[in-house]
Amino acid sequence: MPEPRPLHVFLCHAKEDKPAVRELYKRLKSESWIDPWLDEVKLLPGQDWEIEIYKAIREADGIIVCLSKESVAKEGYVQKEFKRALNFAEEKPEGAIYIIPLRLDECNPPIKFQQWQWLDYFQPNAHQRLLQSLYLRADSLKILPPAKPAPVGSSASSPVSIPAVIPVAPASSKAAPGGHPLYVFGGLEFVNVPACDFYMGADDITDFGGACKPQHLVYQLNYDFYLARFPVTNGQYTLMARETGAPIIMSKGKAQHPVVNVSWYEAQKYIEWLNRKYQLELPKGVRFCLPSEAEWEKAARGAEGNDYPWGDTFDQGKCNTSEGRKGDTTPVGAYSPQGDSPFGCADMAGNVWEWTRSLWGTDASKPGFKYPYRFDDQREDESAKENVLRVLRGGSFNSDGRNARSALRRGNLPHHDGLLGGFRVAASPFSPERS
Repeated sequence: MPEPRPLHVFLCHAKEDKPAVRELYKRLKSESWIDPWLDEVKLLPGQDWEIEIYKAIREADGIIVCLSKESVAKEGYVQKEFKRALNFAEEKPEGAIYIIPLRLDECNPPIKFQQWQWLDYFQPNAHQRLLQSLYLRADSLKILPPAKPAPVGSSASSPVSIPAVIPVAPASSKAAPGGHPLYVFGGLEFVNVPACDFYMGADDITDFGGACKPQHLVYQLNYDFYLARFPVTNGQYTLMARETGAPIIMSKGKAQHPVVNVSWYEAQKYIEWLNRKYQLELPKGVRFCLPSEAEWEKAARGAEGNDYPWGDTFDQGKCNTSEGRKGDTTPVGAYSPQGDSPFGCADMAGNVWEWTRSLWGTDASKPGFKYPYRFDDQREDESAKENVLRVLRGGSFNSDGRNARSALRRGNLPHHDGLLGGFRVAASPFSPERS
């Protein structure tokens, strides 16, 4: 096991930004597991400053590139530092957190740094997000810092969904028909949705005030999570209802059909019951919850951004929509595996609309929370007032194929049980304590 040591972090900056970088250095230095490198602190009289800076960049575990309107436009040594950082980045494994572009003001990051998600240091909770990334870097190097940073979004003003530690998937002894490993928590079958970027939204969907525009690449879901393979069925919902005294709403002969006409609050009661009863079955750091709409769409579309779970062309033989003229729900899995998503989720097009935990806004005709998707703009606030609509996804048996596209989103009041609404469960690192 490697000996514990601090994470070496080089602060790349222009001299014009020195006041802001000094404050950044002080905040990083206050963390016992971080050793930041700042020239005016580390350089000693008589040293060859250019050689020492080169050594510091070469030996750094991570480089914070401080960007401002002055530094990105300036010629001279700062550009040399930028180039050295990029050269060393080429030696790191794909996906490693090494260069972190940090915007100190509303500047345009150089093209060469735009391949990495940058951080706006002037935004709320930015420093905690920076510590989150640095901790993940230290963890990947097995440096074993003494304690993880405080959760991002611990204040009520900025809920986020990035976990402090990415959960490890448990062993799986089962597989879905499509070959995807299955995990059973609380009596429900789950598939794993791995950390990766994905395309969200669609430019050609004009419904609800352009709610799905623009299509964009989402970087923030840098964690694994689990999503139930099927929507919650009448039979599964009834188990909770019997134990808690909630109304039993199952129709005769439909135990394996998805539960319908459930409000967002009723779905939350089922989630709360799962957490009370089966929390210990989950990996550490994970809880049962409704998926965010970003988690839902990622699980439905895959990393390539399919229009439908199975591909880009609608096929009524792979889902229960109005084209199939069923006129009612079908048992979950009736269209599996042919209609499954790239990660192995079934029934994500048609059958029942599915609640997410994400907020839509207060106007049903257009979203208050627009795209590009942001996880830190309070759209994942589970404690929002009841006049704020929640997002539903996937369409129902009464929807046509256009309304069953994976990118389509719409909103409804959380106490409303219409829209043929059901839900499926996620097991995610998202935590209400960060809301």
